[in-house]
Amino acid sequence: MPYPASAPTSLDLSQLGEPVYRGSVQHLYAVPDHPAFIVCETTPAGSVFDVGSIFSIEGNDLNRAIFRHAMYSRLTQASTWQRVQAALLKTDMLGVTWRDQLMDGPLQTMLETGAHTHHVGMLDGKTGEIATSGMPETPSCYNVVRRFPVMKPPQRNVMGNFVFDYAQFHQSRTYVVPLEYIVRFGVTSGSSVLRKYEALSEKEQRAFEQELGLTGPMKAWQMLDRPIYDLTSKYEPEDRAVSKQEALLMSGLSAQHFTDTIKMALLGAWAVRDLLDEIGLQLWDLKWEFAVDREELFFVDTIDADSFRATSTVPVDGHNLIIHYNKQAMRDYYRLVCADWYAGINAAKAEAQRLGTAFKQVLKEGQAAGIYPATPDVDPAFLDLQARKTALIKQHVLGEKDAVAIREGLVETGLAEAEFYRGKGLLEDLLKLNAI
Repeated sequence: MPYPASAPTSLDLSQLGEPVYRGSVQHLYAVPDHPAFIVCETTPAGSVFDVGSIFSIEGNDLNRAIFRHAMYSRLTQASTWQRVQAALLKTDMLGVTWRDQLMDGPLQTMLETGAHTHHVGMLDGKTGEIATSGMPETPSCYNVVRRFPVMKPPQRNVMGNFVFDYAQFHQSRTYVVPLEYIVRFGVTSGSSVLRKYEALSEKEQRAFEQELGLTGPMKAWQMLDRPIYDLTSKYEPEDRAVSKQEALLMSGLSAQHFTDTIKMALLGAWAVRDLLDEIGLQLWDLKWEFAVDREELFFVDTIDADSFRATSTVPVDGHNLIIHYNKQAMRDYYRLVCADWYAGINAAKAEAQRLGTAFKQVLKEGQAAGIYPATPDVDPAFLDLQARKTALIKQHVLGEKDAVAIREGLVETGLAEAEFYRGKGLLEDLLKLNAI
């Protein structure tokens, strides 16, 4: 079953107490009398470049919570997977063999009963009742999820070399799989996989293309004939790209279950794409995490603008300018508007790596000593543009406006963002970065 029968049906927010985990963009609370569940509170804070919360977008806490509740609710509905199946069948470039493999297995079950997720529902902001389907009358920043054990692999000394020991995952039946699954419909200019590719020799690039299933050289702003996926470690000190063979051994899953998680990641990406397509947003990539409970696999963790990359294009000075509807817009802002600070961040990271010290500690001490620039405040006008973007996506999810009106609003906001950079004398730099 999707979650234990003892799931709470209502909660009194005043009884939650202090968070058991206070993160940069969300807080987690234990649920009184329900130890198998957690309350997730989204915040308006944002974090980029691993420096912690350094900006806040008004309304983004509620907007992200609503998207999460709506998307996870969709994943549990058979109708969602029927639309995914229809999209797969009408896409000619996938290749019959690859498509048949993807459609065999989890999709057949989800077409009948929907997918399992850790999501229970959203708290009504007034009554405290938990809406398990549909939106509560008063949407809130609080979602309730099932708690799965999180296990971190210990480091072991092997003749002077350190390795991570994943044995406990092979000895457990219920846990969060220690991997992130990144699905890419295309390759953006800021993609980590593109940076990795460009650093390889020509021979290594050919091998990497084969590993990812590419049919030719990788380049920026390239939509792929079929999506690719790559895998990274989740609970090591730093995310690390791993091969499929290593990922299987790390996961603790059988080969069949591991294959099923890959198929679920790809199919789940199509489900998100379906929602965004309606308002003219193009999905480039997103990440998933999974949990296992004996023989059942679950979609877990977050799904919102922090975990996917979606864009649209607007005409600007004879170019098609790509507008980001996710954290990439904030990354670009810091790179272009706060170039000195961004250079300091990179210098601090290089120094931390040289010293073998935590990056945040090096940055904090360096800023106090005047070595690196202090973290700048973001221009309120730019933050307002980001708030408008997420508010429009929320309106789409809630059905408050038709898709055409939402699409027009997103275009208007994109054009306003271009004018913001023009006013800063940085439009040419933005076009170099994001125009096609």
